[in-house]
Amino acid sequence: MSLETAPATDAAVTNRWAGAPRPQTADHWLTRAEEVADILAVDAIERDRANAAPHAEVGLLKDSGLVTVLGPVEHGGGGQTWQTANRIVRTVSRADGSIGQLLGYHYLWAWAARLVGTEAQISAVEELYTTGNLFFGGAVNPRDSDLTITEDGDELVFNGRKSFSTGGRVADLTVLEGVLEGTDTHVFAIVPTDQQGIVFAGNWDNLGQRLTESGGVEIRDVRVDWANAAGFIDRVYQPLVYNTLNVPALQATFNNIYLGIAEGALRAAAAYSREYTRAWPYGGEGKSRGTEEFYVLEGYGELASKVWANAALVDEVDREISEILHDERENLTERRRGEIAVRVAAAKLRIIEDGLEVTTKVFELTGARATANSVGLDIYWRNLRTHSLHDPVAYKKHEVGRYALLGEVPEPSWYT
Repeated sequence: MSLETAPATDAAVTNRWAGAPRPQTADHWLTRAEEVADILAVDAIERDRANAAPHAEVGLLKDSGLVTVLGPVEHGGGGQTWQTANRIVRTVSRADGSIGQLLGYHYLWAWAARLVGTEAQISAVEELYTTGNLFFGGAVNPRDSDLTITEDGDELVFNGRKSFSTGGRVADLTVLEGVLEGTDTHVFAIVPTDQQGIVFAGNWDNLGQRLTESGGVEIRDVRVDWANAAGFIDRVYQPLVYNTLNVPALQATFNNIYLGIAEGALRAAAAYSREYTRAWPYGGEGKSRGTEEFYVLEGYGELASKVWANAALVDEVDREISEILHDERENLTERRRGEIAVRVAAAKLRIIEDGLEVTTKVFELTGARATANSVGLDIYWRNLRTHSLHDPVAYKKHEVGRYALLGEVPEPSWYT
């Protein structure tokens, strides 16, 4: 099925929610996310193979209202918590890990002003993206050299390249980060994506998460008013411990992407087994259906118990970090920040290892015919394997180990 005729595209064009009341509660928002996931699931495999920029899919997220779920109610947003936002990411990721990632990154970048901005900047950014129903991307890859920032009067001028820029061509707004030339001062700024100085390479062609528009980008003389440098007053940065929550918040969202993918794999495999998996005729037990096979039942039981355990841990960590993210920014201490980073890391290392087991072992439970490309069970492993390499899980184990053994918390960095 081509992207032009995919149900996701049709839904984005017709907007099935036009005229419908906006969800008012967390449960109602999660129901809306399920509706979006149901649409995406219909042709997720075909869209993955087409590997086209997901303009229609982002349109679907906008039409459904999910883009502004964290936005202020007074500007038309959902006014929901991060706990709900992450559950939405998980729900969408069950159907399409790529679109779940796009939505999760959008939530983080939409929160960027609140993480590092001044009160005036927070108000301006949240009103802008919520009233405009705008979608965020980010050119902030710390493994590359920082963008170089030079001053030109009352403007900052950004230049440089990034290997990864999730959201890319489908984003309305792009978050930039660079270092002021001749200093060690980092500056975040939000700029319109559609301008000559932002040139996307269009080179994202990876094993999984193929629709995340995560290719390279070149930044050429992109200008930002000094007044829009996030968190600066009179060109001096105003630091808070809260500013460093960007990484734990993003990694908590990763956990929900991974958990959603694992849940999606288990759900898809179970549906296949109920319909197609055959009993092994040489086992001596005379089973008539694959769903009667002892090893199949045992296997699903083992995988389900691991997924459910992961969900319980991720839910609890999401509750904790959501409380911190929605608390007064001045209340966060360095110790508490480090403790929540460890909790997020513990959930991450667990869901990566168990999720990879789930997305691999489902083939043993569904049978040889389930390896057909038309079935598409490989999409779950490919998506989870690709994004779980974002940063080494071994270092997450190290962070958790130092806390468990020595009571030490990790120092804030681009990956902790």
